Amino acid sequence: MSGLDRASKNRLTMWLRSEKAFGLTRLPSPVVSESMAAAFVVASAPPPPVVKPVVFSPRVASPSPVMKVEQNSPVARRENKPGPPPLLILPPSAAPFTAPLLSRDDKIARLAAMDSQEVKVCTKCRLHATRTNTVFGEGDPDAAIFFLGEGPGETEDLSGRPFVGKAGQLLDKMIVGMGLTREQVYIANIVKCRPPQNRVPGADEAATCTPYLERQLEIVRPRVIVTLGLSATAYMLKSKVPMGKLRGNWQTWRGIKLMPTFHPAFLLRQFTLENREAVWSDLKLVLSELGMPVPKRAVS
Repeated sequence: MSGLDRASKNRLTMWLRSEKAFGLTRLPSPVVSESMAAAFVVASAPPPPVVKPVVFSPRVASPSPVMKVEQNSPVARRENKPGPPPLLILPPSAAPFTAPLLSRDDKIARLAAMDSQEVKVCTKCRLHATRTNTVFGEGDPDAAIFFLGEGPGETEDLSGRPFVGKAGQLLDKMIVGMGLTREQVYIANIVKCRPPQNRVPGADEAATCTPYLERQLEIVRPRVIVTLGLSATAYMLKSKVPMGKLRGNWQTWRGIKLMPTFHPAFLLRQFTLENREAVWSDLKLVLSELGMPVPKRAVS
């Protein structure tokens, strides 16, 4: 044991005493060999700490996910304050329009021709069998804002005009609250015929009618689309995200900015201050995006 340091000798002595306590009466040889002592020291020594190797690899940009969530800002984290809610950003559904912009007279002529020669005589889906009138859409062909609903209701079916029932009257108030008039915007729906009992348009019905809507949007070429309600928003964005998370967050459709907000009919059913403030907040974002003045008004 002369080759062992003091600590190893002490551990070896404690081991021999413990073996004696368990019935060891003699050692296999009169002297513990150096090899035995060394083996004991190695076996009884604590294991070395595990050090994980550091691997450096170049950063590779990951492909864009279907939905991207922006986290709170670093400044907000440093100040230990909650940042703004995450923004749900969806990819554009298709490439931007590339056709040249039309003159106002050309827009009026093309919209009128599509309405009279195609939409009014359309029988491509089952909705034509129960309609009274088709509801093409109306407004300023040079409008910067395009309000889009899901489909006509009973009043719209009887009149042939979009958003003229109770929900339409509330939409008019929303537009006036923005400092605009109904004649300064464009209003239309995903489908041009009323679904029976005002049900949500079927996926096949919407798909059949969408080419009319896309041509309307290509002709008018608004700067902002305001989708009214979940059905219109979900169809335009191909999204299953709840409306409460989508509204108030900018999206893009074919190169056009898109703002989802609650449908006026929903506000009539849930006429709470919170819901009205949410819609007014969305509309203010639209005005700011367009560089228009934002009226100072209380939500009533």
